[in-house]
Amino acid sequence: MSFKLTAPLLRRLEKAARAAAKASYSPYSKFRVGSAVLTGSGKIYSGANIENASFGLANCAERTAIFCAASHGERKLRCVVVYTPTPLPTMPCGACRQVINEFGPHAAVISICDSGERLETTLDRLQPVAFGPKNLKG
Repeated sequence: MSFKLTAPLLRRLEKAARAAAKASYSPYSKFRVGSAVLTGSGKIYSGANIENASFGLANCAERTAIFCAASHGERKLRCVVVYTPTPLPTMPCGACRQVINEFGPHAAVISICDSGERLETTLDRLQPVAFGPKNLKG
């Protein structure tokens, strides 16, 4: 991690991720997920998972938050926090890892849950040989 994630900033990210989960639209799985991302500009964007009756069209909380940030002109991720109301923390799925890689190949990834357990790593540890923008620069 090339920046200092202070305790107050981490608390803000965690609070935003927990709040986002309350807006989850998950009538099929009943698995509410919230995410908050810290961008290069220092702004925080959040998102929830949004399901669809056509299951393949669902969107994870992490991607919702990242797409929200990108739609506001953000192009760099520093940290992604994922909250699930479960006993064990849940890391981002493969599709989310690929999207995180697009904007934050070295971003911190922190998963939190209701038990107080947490997982902390970086995207490059989760997906060490990721395909991304660098591969398209002939």
